[in-house]
Amino acid sequence: MSGKLKFILPIAILAFSGLGAMLIIASKPDLTPKAPEIKSRLIRVVTVKSQDVQMMLASQGTVTPRTESALVSQVAGMIKSISPSFVAGGFFEKGEILVWLDESDYEFAVIRAKQQVAQAELAFQLEKQQGKIAADEWRKLNDTRIPALVAREPQLAQASATLDAANATLQQAELNLKRAFIRAPFAGRIRTKNADVGQYVTPGMTTAHIYSIDYAEVRLPLPDDQLQFLDMAFDFRGSEKDSQGPEVLLKANFAGSQQTWQAYLTRIEAEIDNRSRMIHVVARAENPYAQSQNKKKPPLAAGLFVQAEISGKQYKNIYAIPREAIRSGSKVLVIKQENKLYAREVKILRLDGETAYISEGLNDSEMVCLSKLDTFVDGMLVEPVQETEARNKQ
Repeated sequence: MSGKLKFILPIAILAFSGLGAMLIIASKPDLTPKAPEIKSRLIRVVTVKSQDVQMMLASQGTVTPRTESALVSQVAGMIKSISPSFVAGGFFEKGEILVWLDESDYEFAVIRAKQQVAQAELAFQLEKQQGKIAADEWRKLNDTRIPALVAREPQLAQASATLDAANATLQQAELNLKRAFIRAPFAGRIRTKNADVGQYVTPGMTTAHIYSIDYAEVRLPLPDDQLQFLDMAFDFRGSEKDSQGPEVLLKANFAGSQQTWQAYLTRIEAEIDNRSRMIHVVARAENPYAQSQNKKKPPLAAGLFVQAEISGKQYKNIYAIPREAIRSGSKVLVIKQENKLYAREVKILRLDGETAYISEGLNDSEMVCLSKLDTFVDGMLVEPVQETEARNKQ
């Protein structure tokens, strides 16, 4: 009995296990395969629209006068008097007498020169009359041509030269007398004063340093590649020069507030700086010391450091997008149908600060990706959020 049990028991266990396995298999649920769920990436975007853009070029420089010069004396003498304008910072007009020298010596020189002219004039007239008398006597006695010495032609020429020299001496004396009054060569302002009443000056001595005030100039450095956006022609030999170029807005913090002045470009300088590789354009501001309607506005003073905004060329149908949207040098990521992201090559007109100006490759109402992506493949699914909305959520 025990032998049969040993034989039947394993068979029963196996049969029972097989039956259980069949029951488990028969009762399993139906498994239908499903496609993996793809999650969309949340990205910041900006919707683009073409517009007409005027390029602005930024630079800076120091205000300088049109003309700076030393006011020198052309004659010697003691300073007898000075103008009330002859002080550091004083304004003066063209032709105004700034310094009076003692003119007594030059007045005496004029008197002596006039006496010499009178003597020379008398000698010339005597020689002229004697020549006529000699010529008449020769003709009465001779039929031949009168010799030059007999007609006193050399003597008359000498008397004429002496008269011319006397007149030149008189003109020089009168000129020196005028130079005893040192006049302003242009309308301007005194920078520094180097002489005063009672001081003896010599020819060539500087009495003051002055500068003109009819207009001021600012040299503005620009990289040579920025000249393509400047609406100003290069100067060529023999070409006519335009009187006024693009507008320039000058800015500076002065007298406790932000101040602005209007100017315009007048020329491009002759050469490129061999160290900075910059080329300078020159802005001109007319009448910088004139009183404006705003009486609290200060003048555009010489030596002031200013920021300049230069009005450049105007372009049509340009897309201005944030610079961060540019990928791999000249590509952007745009969203097409079904919120899928694709890379596209564009033509960049200019990169200026945080803005990129695109001339080709975009269309109105397209959305351009601004977010940084670690990985990207064409056609990836994204969820766009406008840049303004994304900022509000932060």
